[in-house]
Amino acid sequence: MKGVRKNYDNCCTLSFLLVFLVLILLRPVFSINILSSTEYLTISGNGTLVSPGDVFELGFFRTTSSSRWYLGIWYKKVYFRTYVWVANRDNPLSRSIGTLRISNMNLVLLDHSNKSVWSTNLTRGNERSPVVAELLANGNFVMRDSNNNDASGFLWQSFDFPTDTLLPEMKLGYDLKTGLNRFLTAWRNSDDPSSGDYSYKLENRELPEFYLLKSGFQVHRSGPWNGVRFSGIPENQKLSYMVYNFTENSEEVAYTFRMTNNSFYSRLKVSSDGYLQRLTLIPISIAWNLFWSSPVDIRCDMFRVCGPYAYCDGNTSPLCNCIQGFDPWNLQQWDIGEPAGGCVRRTLLSCSDDGFTKMKKMKLPDTRLAIVDRSIGLKECEKRCLSDCNCTAFANADIRNGGTGCVIWTGHLQDIRTYYDEGQDLYVRLAADDLG
Repeated sequence: MKGVRKNYDNCCTLSFLLVFLVLILLRPVFSINILSSTEYLTISGNGTLVSPGDVFELGFFRTTSSSRWYLGIWYKKVYFRTYVWVANRDNPLSRSIGTLRISNMNLVLLDHSNKSVWSTNLTRGNERSPVVAELLANGNFVMRDSNNNDASGFLWQSFDFPTDTLLPEMKLGYDLKTGLNRFLTAWRNSDDPSSGDYSYKLENRELPEFYLLKSGFQVHRSGPWNGVRFSGIPENQKLSYMVYNFTENSEEVAYTFRMTNNSFYSRLKVSSDGYLQRLTLIPISIAWNLFWSSPVDIRCDMFRVCGPYAYCDGNTSPLCNCIQGFDPWNLQQWDIGEPAGGCVRRTLLSCSDDGFTKMKKMKLPDTRLAIVDRSIGLKECEKRCLSDCNCTAFANADIRNGGTGCVIWTGHLQDIRTYYDEGQDLYVRLAADDLG
């Protein structure tokens, strides 16, 4: 019996050791959402970081028809895999061997030959504590000192380097302290996350605007922020679960949005075929709903389609119309549907007895040659325009509370169109003879 007991004890010990060994081998090499300086992620290990709340997941992926591998972030619980950020979009891993780790106080992505294909490229000195990488609840992948959880202390964050998607709490536009301009760039196509032809970028000036660009050329303009929305994009329906904001101060010029109901998902995306899209997902659905897309009207929303001093109206034929007091610059081209030359004044301005025609529900002209004064109202704005012989038009800068602020244009009026349920009043300067 003693021999049996001894064998039984040996078996139990061996079983315990085997179970312990298996648990050691199977344990993850990282925390749930934090990667320390002694931990790493690999393609072969199939490990991921999961954000608090299980909304986002970071790991390696490859697209349907490709053997190339990428490091990215996606929605964890959305039925159809939806990627929101790709680290090495333009430098994929050619083999199914890759490692994400912290090295020399930087996040680095290494290929099969231990060569870096992507890095955070931080330069720091006199390190006092180790750094960690963390996937936050909002989908932001950050690097920070291990003893500092304050957002202001992030050493690096993925939110500063978007791909094609703007998530809630991300900012699109300028960080004036660092000079960083955060913008979106579309995927090459639905199966290739490399940088595509289209991007959506803020142009910072007296009245900032976003531009949709194709290969660097402007194809659509957002219109200026009017206190409620950008006047040239259709984000005009108030949603109970979403709040938009545009900040313009000495530290930043940026657009952002946030969700007031976290059971709803929403994102802003630049598609590979050149559209800015608002997509939403409600709890009872498995597929994203396209809430709006811009350009809305490919005929009237394309940049400068009608030329100077002309406006586009989707309900007229031809689409392009001269502003009151103006005639087509080239009537023959105008008649055959080539209006890019725009319109010219019938009567030159005198500067002394000019007046204004009021155009209602308009997309305000391109603001490159605009001057802004937010301290005065519309009446003072009109006086200021009349006192400047170069002034061609004026409007309110902010439509809230009956209208405040002043925008003055001092050059050609470009990229104007009419709306039917939105838009602003635009006051265009005319010679006295053309005011009738």
